[in-house]
Amino acid sequence: MSSPAPTPERVTTSGIALLSDALVDQAVAVDRVDWRPPMPGTEADLVTVAGDPLRRTANARALEAVLGVQATLVDVAPASEVLGLGRGEFLHAGPPITWDRASGPLRGGLMAGAAFEGLVDDPEAAPASFADGTFTLGPCHHRGAVGPMAGVVTPSMWMFVLEDPETGRRTYCSLNEGLGKVLRYGAYSPDVLERLRWMADVLGPLLRAAVRAKAADTSPKGGAVDVTGILTQMLQMGDEAHNRNRAGTLMLLRDLAPYLVTAGPDAGFSADDVAAALAFVGGNDHFFLNLAMPACKLALDAARGIEGATLVVAMARNGTDFGIQTAGTGDEWFTGPAQVAEGLFLGDYGPDDANPDIGDSAITETAGIGGFAMATAPAIVRLVGGSVPDALATTRRMHEITLGENPRWQVPVLEFQGTPTGIDVSLVCRTGILPQINTGMAGKVAGVGQVGAGLVTPPAEIFPAALARLAELARARG
Repeated sequence: MSSPAPTPERVTTSGIALLSDALVDQAVAVDRVDWRPPMPGTEADLVTVAGDPLRRTANARALEAVLGVQATLVDVAPASEVLGLGRGEFLHAGPPITWDRASGPLRGGLMAGAAFEGLVDDPEAAPASFADGTFTLGPCHHRGAVGPMAGVVTPSMWMFVLEDPETGRRTYCSLNEGLGKVLRYGAYSPDVLERLRWMADVLGPLLRAAVRAKAADTSPKGGAVDVTGILTQMLQMGDEAHNRNRAGTLMLLRDLAPYLVTAGPDAGFSADDVAAALAFVGGNDHFFLNLAMPACKLALDAARGIEGATLVVAMARNGTDFGIQTAGTGDEWFTGPAQVAEGLFLGDYGPDDANPDIGDSAITETAGIGGFAMATAPAIVRLVGGSVPDALATTRRMHEITLGENPRWQVPVLEFQGTPTGIDVSLVCRTGILPQINTGMAGKVAGVGQVGAGLVTPPAEIFPAALARLAELARARG
C-alpha cells in the first residue's frame, strides 16, 4: 500500500465553505478566497477593458485627481445668481426625466417649488404646466449641483457654493430643510412653503453674511470653512456623512456662529433672526449633509473626462431611474429602475408606502463615505437597520470594488484604514458586488414626506451597460 499523503501546512480555498471548514477542523491553516464569477454577459467586455493600455494609468490619474481636491465653503447665494436659473426652470435629482415619468415625491417637490416661486397660487395647480412643458426640468448634475432626495432647486432657493482653491472649480447644493414633511421628500403643505420662504428671506442671507465675513477674516480663526477638513474629523466622531451628520453640523455651527452673531446685525438682521438661524441649524442634525454632497461632487468631478478611466463619478436617482456616470464616458448616463430600500419605517408606514430610491445624495458613497464608511458610524444601524457587524463588513466589502482608499478619511475601528474610494465599473462586474447606499425613504404619494430610512443598492444591469460602452471606446481606439 502507498503511504498516505502528507497533511498540507496551508491550503487556499474558494467557493462554498464546506471544504475549508473541514480543513480547519483538522488544524490546517486555510486562506479563504471570496471568488465569484463575473456578471453574466460581461466576460468579453471585461477582457477588452482589462487589456486597454490606457486603463491603468487613466484610473491612477482619476483616483489621484479625486483625492487631491480640497472643498471649501466660499459663499451662499440664490440659484438664479450662481446657476443661472430663470423663472419656470427647475432642477431635480438624478438622471434626466420628464413629468410623465416622475415619481410621487419628485412631483410633490416640483409642485412645492412652483408655489414657492409664486408661479401658481396652489401647488395642486402646478402639474399642468409641468406636463405641457411650460415649466422645464433638468438634472442638478448638469449644472454642477447636487440635491438630496427630490433635489428640487428653483431660482429663489439659496445655495451653498463650494470651491477647490487650487483650481477654482465650484459645486453647489441647496440648504437643508430638516426631516419629515419637507420639500425634498415631496411634501408641499403650507408649513413647508412657509419654512422655504424663511430660509430664502432670513437663513440664506444670514449664512452668506457669516460665510463671507469668515472668509475675509485674516485672523487664525478666519478663512473659508474647510469642508473637507470637517469631513475628516466627523468620520472619526461617529458620522458617515450621509444619514448621520451630527458631528459635522455642530462643527459647522462652531465655525460660523461667531460670524452669524457679528455679521448678522451688520447685514440688517435682528438678534431674534440670528437666534432663529442658530436654533434651526443646531436642531437639524442633517444640515451638514448639504455640504458633504457638493464636497464629494467637487472631488469626483475632477476625474471627469479622463479617457480610459473606469472610475464612477456619479450615482444618482430621480425616484424612477438610478443612473451612473463614469470618468471615461463623458456625460452619458447608464440607467436602470431605482430600487425600494430595505430598512426601518416611521410610525405605521411600511414597504408599500415607500417610493423607490431617490436623490443625488449617493454622491457620498461614490466618493467613499456614507454606506462605504458605515464602520465609522456603527450607530447608523439604529436608523437604517442591520447590525454593527454588518456595518463593519460593509466597509470591508466595498474595498473589493474600489481602486484605492482615502488617507484623509479614516476608519478608527479598522486601524485607521482609509475609506474605500473610487468605484471601478470593471471590479463591480467582475465580482458582482454592488455599492452599498444608506438612504432616506420618501413616501410614494406626493405630499406624504419621509416614511423611513434604509439600505439599498443600484440595479445591477447599469454596470454592465457602462462596461460595454467603455469596451466599445477601447476597441475604437484600437
